[in-house]
Amino acid sequence: MGDNKMIKYFFFLATLGLILALPSTAQPPQDRPNDTFYERKSMMENRPIELPHVREADILWSKRIWQNIDVRLKINQPLYFPQEPIGDFKSLMKVLEDALRAGEIHAYDVDDEYFRGDPLDPNDLFERLSRTETFEEDGQEVAVVIPFNPAQILRFRIREEWFIDKRRGRMDVRIVGLSPAREVIDNITGESLGWEPLFWLPFAEIREVLANAPVYTRHNDRQSISFDDYFIRRFFDATIYREERPDNRVISEYIEDPIEQLLEAQRIKEEIRNMELDLWHY
Repeated sequence: MGDNKMIKYFFFLATLGLILALPSTAQPPQDRPNDTFYERKSMMENRPIELPHVREADILWSKRIWQNIDVRLKINQPLYFPQEPIGDFKSLMKVLEDALRAGEIHAYDVDDEYFRGDPLDPNDLFERLSRTETFEEDGQEVAVVIPFNPAQILRFRIREEWFIDKRRGRMDVRIVGLSPAREVIDNITGESLGWEPLFWLPFAEIREVLANAPVYTRHNDRQSISFDDYFIRRFFDATIYREERPDNRVISEYIEDPIEQLLEAQRIKEEIRNMELDLWHY
């Protein structure tokens, strides 16, 4: 055997020995330690709550309304906390942000609540949602870009459709769209300039993500529900700010007094409730 062949032969044996030795020296992966005394059930395999199928022919009456969910209300705070992720628990906005960046769900422009246009690019979207603040340092003006912060989202808007299903003989509701909104503050006066909706999400598309995200509850660490449970079971409190009408105006555009606006929202809600009672009464 020539010198070159001998060198290649010994090199082959050395490489083979190294490969065979790797499994014996490599450390096996270790499971993460449990943070409690019992085995937690993962939500990653959860499925959205199955809703009854409704045919168009079965809809006897329907009405579209838009509502505001204010996460500062105690009943709605599970949508806001924790502000920073704690284990598997995240705020609703953080869940949505992560899913958007991962391409699991799609957002539509704030003026495209019926989802007729193209989905927004998530990178462009969150770059647009960042803001720039300027301040003086050593006599020079310095601009700092502040990235989007999920904690800024203090409201969620939902577009939903109430309807009477004659096949099942009952009033029902479906959430069609979800939109996060943040308050706009005047940098000089500190006064509120109103609310800025950021984008619209088709609710049917995001339910898979919501079903795999647990809701943080302060009262019972053992009993976990998903954000899908939270919305479908309607554990939230919301205020109507718009109903479907020919001029597409929101309540605040045709009623100025805040108290009268609340009364108008209540009137719309009572109208929906009375529709079911009146229909089956007659």
